[in-house]
Amino acid sequence: MATLLDLPQSRTIFWPAVFTLAQREVIRFLRQRSRLIGALAQPILFWILFGAGLRGSFQSNDGASFQAYFLPGVAVMIVLFTAIFSTISIIEDRREGFLQGVLAAPVSRLAIVIGKLLGGSLLAVSQALLFLVIGPALSFIGLTESVPLGLTISNILPVIGFLTLLAFALTGLGYMIAWQMTSTHGFHAMMSVFLMPMWLLSGAFFPAQEGWLKWVLAVNPLTYGVAGLRQLLRPESATNLPTWNTCLLVTVLFAVFCVTVACWQTSQRSIRNVR
Repeated sequence: MATLLDLPQSRTIFWPAVFTLAQREVIRFLRQRSRLIGALAQPILFWILFGAGLRGSFQSNDGASFQAYFLPGVAVMIVLFTAIFSTISIIEDRREGFLQGVLAAPVSRLAIVIGKLLGGSLLAVSQALLFLVIGPALSFIGLTESVPLGLTISNILPVIGFLTLLAFALTGLGYMIAWQMTSTHGFHAMMSVFLMPMWLLSGAFFPAQEGWLKWVLAVNPLTYGVAGLRQLLRPESATNLPTWNTCLLVTVLFAVFCVTVACWQTSQRSIRNVR
């Protein structure tokens, strides 16, 4: 017996469903002013305070200052936090009954996943690009030292493309985590014990060291996202970093894994989704 998901009309409304869910994520974000301000305020504070505090104790292999080294790491932090927090709406939607209505609609589960991930990725990429412009510009008012912008006509499209790929992967990761949660408190706890260390151990804050720490960074998929973005913004920093092709391959595989698991989770029947 055919189900709603097998009906031909479900195929014709795939992209409208995707765009509607993505638009809903963007509108929800723009209407929450505190979230809009906080999404950029915290990374900029990190950029200013850590840049000033660690300026004299940091040594880079290519002679870059700490803030020049830290710039791609802060951009990835923005992508990570924005992408992850955008998926917290899954828990809220389940509690409010919206998720149950979406799951009962005659659209494929893939459309639901892609719509949520697309909305979160758009928000993450737009804020990261905004920071890459605002961050170096703070040197004009004396809050930071002079740092090259990094964005040029020749690399703007590769930077946007790579950030989009990374944002899609991280939003998928957030989706995987949020789908298993029944409260936002558990989600925030996961942020503290898993996602924050994941960023800290990605080479965003400090370069790889010898010993066990080097191996931790090597198995962290976010390491390759940070390294890939760093090479796009500062090609001269490619020394002692994974090759660009390696960074791209690992990020693609990470994105495919997260999206695949998210689709599988959504296709499973769960008692949580009928509450």
